[in-house]
Amino acid sequence: MKYIIAGTGPAGVIAAETLRKVDPRANILLVGDEPEPPYSRMAIPYLLSGGIDEAGTHLRKAKDHYQGLKIRILRDRITRVSAKKHEVTLDGGKTESFDRLLIATGASAVKPPVDGLDLPGVHHCWTLEDARNIARLAEKGSPVVLMGAGFIGCIILESLISRGVKLTVVEMEDRMAPKMMNDTAAALLKSWCQDKGVTVKTGTSVSKVAAADGGGLTVHLSQGRPLQAELVVVATGVRSNTGFLKSSGVKVKDGVVVDDRLQSSVDGIYAAGDAAEGPDFSGGWMVHAIQPTAAEHGRIAALNMAGHETTYKGSLIMNVLDTAGLISTSFGHWQGVKGGEVSESLDRRRCRYTRLAFEGDVIVGALMLGRTDHVGVLRGLIQTRAPLGFWKQKLMADPNRVMEAYLACALDLSAA
Repeated sequence: MKYIIAGTGPAGVIAAETLRKVDPRANILLVGDEPEPPYSRMAIPYLLSGGIDEAGTHLRKAKDHYQGLKIRILRDRITRVSAKKHEVTLDGGKTESFDRLLIATGASAVKPPVDGLDLPGVHHCWTLEDARNIARLAEKGSPVVLMGAGFIGCIILESLISRGVKLTVVEMEDRMAPKMMNDTAAALLKSWCQDKGVTVKTGTSVSKVAAADGGGLTVHLSQGRPLQAELVVVATGVRSNTGFLKSSGVKVKDGVVVDDRLQSSVDGIYAAGDAAEGPDFSGGWMVHAIQPTAAEHGRIAALNMAGHETTYKGSLIMNVLDTAGLISTSFGHWQGVKGGEVSESLDRRRCRYTRLAFEGDVIVGALMLGRTDHVGVLRGLIQTRAPLGFWKQKLMADPNRVMEAYLACALDLSAA
């Protein structure tokens, strides 16, 4: 059996390792188009902040790890997939045949239609090469503009603060982290960043970037005066890498549409990680671009590719951010559901906020700032859909009593 895995990120690597465990005699080929050893993009902010070196971003530290498992790595890019011929075409024109194919090509940073983003000094923060360029320019005290304050932008923001730059964040939406926070939480986050010396401009977009007469860059805004910068970091979202699947017959929406075994619309072709639009825990289908989901996708896809039928129960929408020391988390349907109820607790002085969303007496979502003590408990309650009984009313009165409610449910004391 020959397996080809397109992509050398966490989903691809874990899939290859899983295949080797369950199919010891298989021919396994990993195809990736970056010159680096397989690495984690989520480790890049830690590299920029100085917490790790480049080797620390590598998914497997032993130099002979892949050779020892007889997993072949090919530095190339797949440009076409033929489901009929069971083969892929590589960038140079060569082809490779397969019995089973896994699409784990991840995502790429989106470049918005803004003039000047091709100038020297403008970089995304998505690859190790991006990180090297940013590290060269993000010197202590240098003016830096960060385009975007979504989930990825806020992760990058943390590493830029740690480098001591003079940072301005420009976010076109009316609040920071708009997909994981409501107005209350986002206002706390913005205030927290401003207290750390960061200028945050929400409801503002970059209209143009131009080379400044005296060197550096001039960043023009939709409102307000232009900004001077030595570095512009673009963090305006990502998009699944699926363009090479055109004419393959594989169904693609936001990502490759897969079933509960992570198989695509074409038999023998699977998808995992940021490239897959898979089952969500709440019953929908979505691209859920976080590393834990990619890792689980890779494992389960590999088992099914090798004939070990395994059902994927769906990923839980979950985001965890550390922004200059302020931890924020959101789970599931934190916005609330139709016919449901919401409980909130706000302590502005201590920058703490808790919001629980209920459907009947079940917690279906949560949003928290400034607290890390209930992260595991909330995830457990949401994923198990544990009935809270009498404890639902106690949490409506005080959502910070989550631990007590969890213990009561675990001990079947919900009527106490």
